[in-house]
Amino acid sequence: MVSLKDIAQKCGVSVATVSKALNDHNDVSVATKERLVRVAKEMGYFPNSQARALKTNRTYNIGVMFSEEEGKGFSQEFFARILSYFKSYCERQGYDITFVSTGFGKHKMSTYEHCKYRNVDGIMITSGDFTTSDVYEVINGDIPVVTIDYIFDSTTAVMSSNEAGTESLVDYVAKKGHKKIAYIQGGSTSVTKRRLAGFFKGCKKYGIEVNPEWIYKADYHDVALTYQVTKEIMSKDEKPTCIFMPDDYSAIGGIHALNDMGFSVPNDVSIVGFDGISYSQLMNPKLTTYAHDTKAMGKKAAEKLISLIEQPEQSFAEEIIVDGKLLEGESVADLT
Repeated sequence: MVSLKDIAQKCGVSVATVSKALNDHNDVSVATKERLVRVAKEMGYFPNSQARALKTNRTYNIGVMFSEEEGKGFSQEFFARILSYFKSYCERQGYDITFVSTGFGKHKMSTYEHCKYRNVDGIMITSGDFTTSDVYEVINGDIPVVTIDYIFDSTTAVMSSNEAGTESLVDYVAKKGHKKIAYIQGGSTSVTKRRLAGFFKGCKKYGIEVNPEWIYKADYHDVALTYQVTKEIMSKDEKPTCIFMPDDYSAIGGIHALNDMGFSVPNDVSIVGFDGISYSQLMNPKLTTYAHDTKAMGKKAAEKLISLIEQPEQSFAEEIIVDGKLLEGESVADLT
């Protein structure tokens, strides 16, 4: 690793002069400063992280709280993509990423204690259950926080346009002539509430009567449960012409249930998904769905968190909504 002494020897100056130049002190001439900075860059010099932390009172380390259930968190493309873009942006700004949890070797500590142990400058929370005491301890602590797709009064949340996205799907199927629509919702989260609100809002706009018996509960990313709920829907005498699935992954279960019951998609019944995962566009038929802009969400989360860290007096808690787009597949029949 290149040191200040190495740079000083190459340039024929003292270590103190190199240090002052790299820290932009005024008692070094502009010409000398520019030369030393250029040489340091050419030699591949990086400042010692501990020394930089002492100078700036920051570690340039951001924590990611990625709570997951049953070990399936990273298999969820929505969160995996956001984390990838979040990580890339943070690293370009000179920050490292540390995944924090309640486990640390043989020791047990809360996520907040882990954040303090790692001395992270800020933390991004995504996925899992936002209602746990572990999450609330982080939210109520003194570390800058940004959440993904969940709103707290005191923190910034980056949200996908769940309500508008669902409304756009209703708009699409309504224009295809569908009026008998069943809706399978995910778990009890703020995302579920917003999507359901978008569904009712869209139906009201087109004068579609929402049958309360066609509003079902399942869970996100649960293929087996969606399979069972879809069979229940299609076992009744009065059947919908279109079913809204909780998400694209769960829609796999719905499609299998319809196939096993002898129904064809979209000839006998239409379906739509949500999330816009890559596999949704490889299905047969290709799934009509609403795709999140995960790149923009990851970047927005990183930008906002770094702003909270570096300019706390100029930053404030807010809800940032990122629009996605409807992907027109082949899973909705035209009844007009």
